[in-house]
Amino acid sequence: MTRGILEGYRVLDLTTVVMGPFATQMLGDLGADVIKVETPAGDIMRHAGPMRSPGMGPIYLTMNRNKRSVTLDLAKQEARDILKRLVATSDVFIHNIRAGGMKRLGFDYEAARAFRDDIVYVHATGFGSEGPYAGRPAYDDLIQAASGLSMMLCRQDGTDKPRYIPGLVADKTTGVFAANAVVAGLLHRERTGEGQFIEVPMMECMVAFNMVENLFGHAFVPPLGQTAYSRSVSPNRKPYATKDGFIAVMPYSDENWRRFFELGGRPELAEDERYKTYAARTRNIDDIYRLSEEICATRTTEEWLRLITEVNVPCMRVHTLESVLEDPQMRETGFLEEREHPSEGSYLAIHPPVRYSAAECEIRREPPRQGQDTISVLEELGLGEEEIETARKAGAIQE
Repeated sequence: MTRGILEGYRVLDLTTVVMGPFATQMLGDLGADVIKVETPAGDIMRHAGPMRSPGMGPIYLTMNRNKRSVTLDLAKQEARDILKRLVATSDVFIHNIRAGGMKRLGFDYEAARAFRDDIVYVHATGFGSEGPYAGRPAYDDLIQAASGLSMMLCRQDGTDKPRYIPGLVADKTTGVFAANAVVAGLLHRERTGEGQFIEVPMMECMVAFNMVENLFGHAFVPPLGQTAYSRSVSPNRKPYATKDGFIAVMPYSDENWRRFFELGGRPELAEDERYKTYAARTRNIDDIYRLSEEICATRTTEEWLRLITEVNVPCMRVHTLESVLEDPQMRETGFLEEREHPSEGSYLAIHPPVRYSAAECEIRREPPRQGQDTISVLEELGLGEEEIETARKAGAIQE
């Protein structure tokens, strides 16, 4: 087992659901000691989906490896006293509890600084604290709607009915922002010795993420064109049917398109002024996608994959959620691994996707059962048997 990049840093994790746990798992993968603090009810995602044991659902398993689990009932003073000691030993304190609730508990940023003055304090929240939506609850569906993302699919297919992308894209994308914020906060502390308060708001993160290409003509004042990148919202941008299935084809350069048109029996299109250059193709993107659909229908999937790959035109097989798990890129690299969990038996783990030559990310700990590390963490804090028993009798801890 190699030394992780963040080994030696402790992350106190009071996040729940998806955004925060996804972020802190990335930190744990990098070697940080992530202590997941849960209420007696447990992280709600423990209870979603099929499971072998109560509280060990599949979504929880995919977001909570490389962590230790401590259960504290913060309604009890004894639990709050333990949390104070945990803050004092932690480098990072991250949560997605509403600011008012955290202040009432006595663990807002100013209070946390009293326990450790250089703490990197990260609040993952729905909306920026300086705007009119501050303090509102936020979930993936709400943020997809509020950020404009839910209108993208109907923008493409020409309907007037917004719908959600079938995945928790707002939660997970904001989780990446949050993990990046933690690492930046630690780097700042290394350089200056200062901790800080960091706010990671979901709506703002998703608007920033979505508008990279989709601000488009509105990047100029006054606008020079529409919002939404014309290529990405073209109704003809899709995997194309072949004689026996589907294929994703992405000719990009002028040479790519020339080769693709030749293989499709339409070499004259490469000299057509509408399709000859990148700028021309962008102006006529719906047409060129429609032509691509016609061309792809002339061969089988395997024929296209073989022929297009030979001439170096970008293409890929269209996978289902099931078949991608058997793709050789996933299996032969060890990216997907069947592991043995101490209580859950065999399960499929997806390894960290980013590789570091100096300090590889590894799965060091299986996703923990709720409260399984409560006692060992308290002992590390210096609590003796009598103090632990007092906390147990008060209902402040669970194990």
